[in-house]
Parts: sequence; C-alpha cells; structure tokens
Amino acid sequence: MKTTLCLSLILAQGMLVPGAGAQQAQSTATPAPSAAISPTQKNIEAYLRHLYAFGPDVLLVVGAPKPTGVEGLLETTVDLTINGSKQAVKFYVSKDGKFLFNGELSDMTKDPLADNRARIEMKDAPSTGDARATVTLVEYSDFECPVCRNLHDALRGMLPNYAGKLRLVFKDYPIEQLHPWARTAAIAGRCAYQQDPKAFWKMYDFIYDNQEIISAANAWTKMMDYAGQSGLDADTFKTCMASPEAGAAVNASRENGQKLDVNSTPTVFVNGRRMVGADPHLLEQYINYELAQQKTTKPADKK
Repeated sequence: MKTTLCLSLILAQGMLVPGAGAQQAQSTATPAPSAAISPTQKNIEAYLRHLYAFGPDVLLVVGAPKPTGVEGLLETTVDLTINGSKQAVKFYVSKDGKFLFNGELSDMTKDPLADNRARIEMKDAPSTGDARATVTLVEYSDFECPVCRNLHDALRGMLPNYAGKLRLVFKDYPIEQLHPWARTAAIAGRCAYQQDPKAFWKMYDFIYDNQEIISAANAWTKMMDYAGQSGLDADTFKTCMASPEAGAAVNASRENGQKLDVNSTPTVFVNGRRMVGADPHLLEQYINYELAQQKTTKPADKK
C-alpha cells in the first residue's frame, strides 16, 4: 500500500496532544490574504511544524475551526503540500485550543457506515455481480499500484465463492505522483467500459496481469493491444482515449474517493465498511459478517 504523502503515516495515528499552543515554530505557510487567521490556527500550525520538523519547503495551512455538534470540540482541516504533492487531513481541537487530535469522531446513535454508503457514487461505474446482491464491494484502485494487483488476484479467487451474494464496483483512483502510467490505464478502462461494460473486466484483468511489463513509455500501445484482445473496436477506443470526456470521468471518480478520505490504494468499502490494503482474510471477514447480518435480520424483514 502506498500513500500520496508522508502525512498520512505520521499524522493518521489517533494523536492526542496537550497544549497545542505551548511549542512555537516559525510559520512559513502563506494563507489566503482574505482569510483572518485565528490564534488557534497559528498555534496548531506552529505545533505541527515543531513536532514533525516541517521546514520552509513544506506548505502547511490550517483551516478555520468549525463546530462539530459536540460541545467544546471544533473541527479543522490541515492542508499539507510536500514536493508538489497535496493532502488534506481532518483534525479536532478543543474549544480552548489546548488539545488537538487526529482520528474519527463517531456518533454512536447512528449507523457508522451510513455516511460512507451515502457518499459512494456508483452510477456509471463498472460493476460485476447481481445489483441486488447482499454485499456490495466498492474498490478504489490504481492500475499501476502493486498492492492493487494483489487485491485483484485475491478477488479473482474469492468472487466465485460468493456467486449471487456479492457485487463488485470499480472506482478509478490513479495516484499520478507515484505512478506515471496509472492515468493512461484508468482512461483505457473507462473507454472499454463506455464501449462495452463487460469488456472493462477483460481490460481490468489484462492490465493487472501484465502490470510488470507496462511502462510510461509503452502504456498507450499496451492499452490499444489489450483493447483489441478484449474485442473492442480499435478506432472507437482510440478516439475515446484522446477525448476529454474519458479523462473527466476518471477525475470524477478520484474526486469521489477524496470525499471519502481515500488517500491510498487500494481502499475498499464493504457495504460501507472501509478496508485499506489487500488483506484477503480481513476482506472475507467483512463479507462474511455482512452475510451473517443479513441472515439474522431477514426473518424480521418478512414480518
């Protein structure tokens, strides 16, 4: 599993920090001139710069804290830019500015997975399996990502065991900063889907199965080759590859992932339950749990 930035590794560990304003470090971020920066924002930035030794080459911008609905607790977003790569991470800060932590705030009176399910956009996304299946698995992936290939291999062996019970939906999430040909492959998959939805899954297999021999230099040629082997019309496919519509569809898929705080690939949602990586045992645990839940609730549904 790869991440776009080191921030996801050093900040996404449920940090609880007393006295966020106690340590001071020189701030080099340049906020928007129209935004008034509060003392709390300045203290958060100074604290994080000091804690993680962020130098002047790192742009760190702390958003204005907003109410969370929990008394005494505010929410803010830290935007970090390192070597041209950007990532946003959500933080919570106490109203008095003394405590800062990164993690998920859970309302135990609500279904913890409902919000994820509501934000996943599955319209016009490649899918396989019964649309009425008990379990929907949504995969945000990058065709050049080695761990995504591991997930692909695991799914290929796993899906036949859940025939009729599982639907798989694919969402593009190319991480171009790390993978130079990932976007080309994503557009190819999108063009295959637009021409023949079933052909997408042939392209999906071809790309992952041949990942090691694809490069930025030969990606276009390889995509054309795999399109032909998938039974697609070459001229139509070539025109689509050069079209802005295919690229826009890939962008929209990635933006949807960002709304779900996807920042590494693969990220999978099993009926809304997040799994990062390609652990087949954990994936089966999630799937089997959902199937078991369906069995326990089914009698009540019939009443």
